[in-house]
Formats: sequence, structure tokens, C-alpha cells
Amino acid sequence: MSHSSTAPTNKAPKHKPRPLIDLLVSLIIPSVILMKLSGESDLGVTGALITALAFPISWGLFELIKYRKFNFIALLGLISVLLTGGIGLLQLDTQWLAIKEAAVPGIIGIAVLVSTQTQYPLIKTLLYNPKILNVDKISQRLEELDKTAVFEKRLMSATYLLGGTFFFSSVMNYVLARWIVTSPAGSAAFNEQLGEMTLLSYPMIAIPSMVMMMVIFYYLWRTIHGITGLKFEEIMNVEKKD
Repeated sequence: MSHSSTAPTNKAPKHKPRPLIDLLVSLIIPSVILMKLSGESDLGVTGALITALAFPISWGLFELIKYRKFNFIALLGLISVLLTGGIGLLQLDTQWLAIKEAAVPGIIGIAVLVSTQTQYPLIKTLLYNPKILNVDKISQRLEELDKTAVFEKRLMSATYLLGGTFFFSSVMNYVLARWIVTSPAGSAAFNEQLGEMTLLSYPMIAIPSMVMMMVIFYYLWRTIHGITGLKFEEIMNVEKKD
């Protein structure tokens, strides 16, 4: 009788993006808890805040442990959630909430601009990378046409536009927080307003930012096509099926 042994593998399962679940767990459920369960007859102010914060924190840790995927943006999101909880539980002035809301995208925007002075500009990580574009083919064509320097200048312009997108989010986050969250931290009204702000931030900030990112990507594609003459399917990293 032969026994076939299967050696245990230490490889993490392949991570598949699940934007709808991310949105539900990190945004919608916490917002509903804050708005509907902050009353003394429900979870109470502190209980609702801790319960709401538990969802995005648990989800972030689950993804990190299961898929072992370190994500700088996810880390900033986790810090953001912890800071929000701290402001509510310590009953700090609501101005600190507005500063915190502005700080997260502001820090990313600064990182994008600072990265232009390094060998690894963040635009190459976010947009101009081999997972999205056929970088090797584009680079080869640019060298053949002696247009690498011209392209690098255009890429720098796209980087400034990308930084501007995050600064837009930073300003809008600050305005939204100051406009909506007016009740003292630690009150049921504060929790309700926090939930309302979280829900409104998606259509008012995230969607315009996504549109701006798409415009930047279109600018990048048009630049590559204009300089190299490569077609869309040659520029994009599309896996060909036999």
C-alpha cells in the first residue's frame, strides 16, 4: 500500500481584488453602525465606535495574514482608522479629525512628488508598471527613436498631475470633515456625523479622484502612442490567449 505524501507549502494564496466586499466591510457597515447604533439604548457611543472600527481593522489584518501582501496604501488606511477611533474615544477637538482626514492623502501626494527625486518615482509603481503596460516594448521603441528623454519629461508632468489628485483629495477631506462633523467627539451625534462623512466621502471625493486618475492614465497612453506610434494592444500588457 503506497502512501502519497503532500509536502506543506508556505506560499500564500493568490490575492484577488474584491472591491465590493472591501467597500461593504470598510465603508458601508461601519458607517451604518455609527449612524444607527450610537444611541444609549443600542451600543452606546463608545461601543458603536469600537464596533465600527473593528470591521476595517479586522478585514485589513485578515488580508495581511492570509495573503501576506504588504500594501502601503492599506497601512495608511489602517493608521487612519486607528486615529479616527482615538479622536473619538479620547474626545479630542473635531478640528483634529479634519486635520487627520486631510493628512492621509496629503502624505501620499508629498510621497509622489518626493519620489520624483529618487530612482523609483511612484507613478511607475501606480500606473507605468509592467502589470498594466508593456514597459519593455515601450522602452525599446523609445530607445530606437531616441525619444527616452522626451518621454521622461512627459512622465514627470503626469507625476505632478498624480500628486495634484492626492492634494485635491486632501483639501476635499478637510472641507468635508469641517462641514459635517460639528458635534463634540465622544457624543452620539459625533458618531452619526462621522458615519455620514464616511459615506459622503466616496461619491464626493473617491469618484472624482478616480476620474482624475483615469484622465492621467489616458494622458500617459496618448503620450506613449504619440511618441512611439505603438497601437493600444501593443502598449497595454494584455495576455494573449492561444
